[in-house]
Amino acid sequence: MAPCYVRIENKNGAPPCRIPYETARTATTVHSTDPLALRRARIGLHGAFATSGFVMGAWAAALPGLDARLDLGEARLGTALLLVQLVGLGAMAVAGRVADRISSRRLLLWTGPATQLTLLAPALAPNYATLLGGVVLYGVGVGLIEVGINAHSVELEQRYGRPIISAFHGLWSLGSAAAGAATALLLVLGFGNQAILVAVAVASTVLMALFTRPLLPPPSQATSGDGAPVKAVRIGAVLLAALFLLGAGGTLVESGAMDWANLHAANVLHADEALAPLSFTVFACAMTVFRLLGDPIRARLGPGPTLAWAGGLAVAGYALVLGSAFDLGGTTGGLPLAWAGWILAGTGIAVMVPVVFSAIGEAGGSPSDVALMSMSGSAGLLVGPAAIGFLAEGTSLTVALLIPSALAAFMALSGPGVMRALLRRPADEPKTPALVE
Repeated sequence: MAPCYVRIENKNGAPPCRIPYETARTATTVHSTDPLALRRARIGLHGAFATSGFVMGAWAAALPGLDARLDLGEARLGTALLLVQLVGLGAMAVAGRVADRISSRRLLLWTGPATQLTLLAPALAPNYATLLGGVVLYGVGVGLIEVGINAHSVELEQRYGRPIISAFHGLWSLGSAAAGAATALLLVLGFGNQAILVAVAVASTVLMALFTRPLLPPPSQATSGDGAPVKAVRIGAVLLAALFLLGAGGTLVESGAMDWANLHAANVLHADEALAPLSFTVFACAMTVFRLLGDPIRARLGPGPTLAWAGGLAVAGYALVLGSAFDLGGTTGGLPLAWAGWILAGTGIAVMVPVVFSAIGEAGGSPSDVALMSMSGSAGLLVGPAAIGFLAEGTSLTVALLIPSALAAFMALSGPGVMRALLRRPADEPKTPALVE
């Protein structure tokens, strides 16, 4: 007799799946989420993202003061920053495995506050050798917190049944921007860089402890009649590699603006030194606004079309930026055209990385899969500045910015296909979150 299947509808737009009737009939769950607890967890995670962004922004804003205090120079400062990224990559890999075993909530509860306190190590370093040890600790903290908050955001979105991840990343960006503004204000008021970093480390430790308290434990797995858990979806190596490329590409497209927008305005467009820094500012504002607004857009379009539109907008934005070098009208050259391009690019780039994280959760991925996407972002930040810088040195910055332009086109063209492949599963393959309602 042919087996009978039960159709499971997914509320978040993913394709429906089927499981054997006998499995569905005898499936049991012991977890239900109270709506108020769910809302509190979301608010808490909003705070965790904002706090993490604030700490990262404070660290970036304090680098000139750290350079001056320890007389580092560009080479030694660059080595310290590279060490943060490399150690962070290793910590992310370990954090994903740990979260697989103990849950993202426990990872955040046990390590979240401590990761913020690691900022004290480089802040208090009395010399270069001690600084290197301090940035190792800080890199571990960055890796742990990145995986923890991203993995929990993926899990929380699956419980909500609708897109909510983009807003988390928007709040991270707001926290980072607020840290830069607060640091500038405190420096004007006479506070030292070291004192500011110490205060940020202590305050963020307390805040992270408060924000992680309402986070939710993982939903209990459904079990079949013989007591065996219904297995979650395992994402194949080829798909993970494609997602890694999308994640790294999205971050590299973003780093093209982060690292080079102001230099492009100053060196290529010969803008006034008071106007050149506004290039990154308009990009960052556009990206932050559309990250905060991106979830309803993604809910309406779906992940594949969202990536196509996002990549297309980023390509159009970079095209305007590249074209601005040939606009000779006005005293500022093509600066207004470049600003329009950075706004378009920021609008598109805003949702690229959140879409990839969300798709991991929609496909039933594990915290280790989320960790891999976090690692792809760090890889993009490592490779991007060097690749663009070396090409710019040999040719020109205008030519070098073709790299992020091409990657944005790659995401627009390949992203929808990767999303379709990721979210397509065999008809008889169960999806764990659909059983836990």
